[in-house]
Amino acid sequence: MITVSEENIRKAASGDMTAFEEIYRASSRYVFSVAYRITGNSQDAEEVTQDVFVKVYRKLGTFAFKSAFSTWLYRIAINAAINLYRKKSKERGRNLPFDDGIDSKKFSGENETLREMEKKESETLVRSMLESLTEGQRACVVLKDIEGLKYEEVATALGINLNTVRSRLSRAREKLTSLYGKGGRKL
Repeated sequence: MITVSEENIRKAASGDMTAFEEIYRASSRYVFSVAYRITGNSQDAEEVTQDVFVKVYRKLGTFAFKSAFSTWLYRIAINAAINLYRKKSKERGRNLPFDDGIDSKKFSGENETLREMEKKESETLVRSMLESLTEGQRACVVLKDIEGLKYEEVATALGINLNTVRSRLSRAREKLTSLYGKGGRKL
């Protein structure tokens, strides 16, 4: 979980770059993780992460401390990731993204190679299953089930009603369960 002091936020909002760098170090991995789960692509997740911190830098002075900083940050990250995902989806013509391929150097016959391949296969499966969800469902699953936020925090981060979060999660889990049954594979 992200832990950033109120004092550090106030310093960064007033232009203290050292304080802003501390905020970045404390939260950039979480932003990247959320962005990656939404976009399904590390390059897109990096782009989203950069975009998010540019927005945070510009808007940090508007943070009113009415919610947790992490909730505010997640909302910016989710919105940026969804926007980029929509843009890229139009460009791709709604095709599922393909893996960049397997690095032929890793085929050395060692057990490590097998573990790497299994890990990539699992990541690809999770990514494709998340792709099958609507944007709203995906955002809820990422924040609740992957990032571990509470229902209330998810609702605040996405700016939606608590019951909407529960409904989206229920529908998403039903869909993922049906996909799991069809694919005969475990996440």
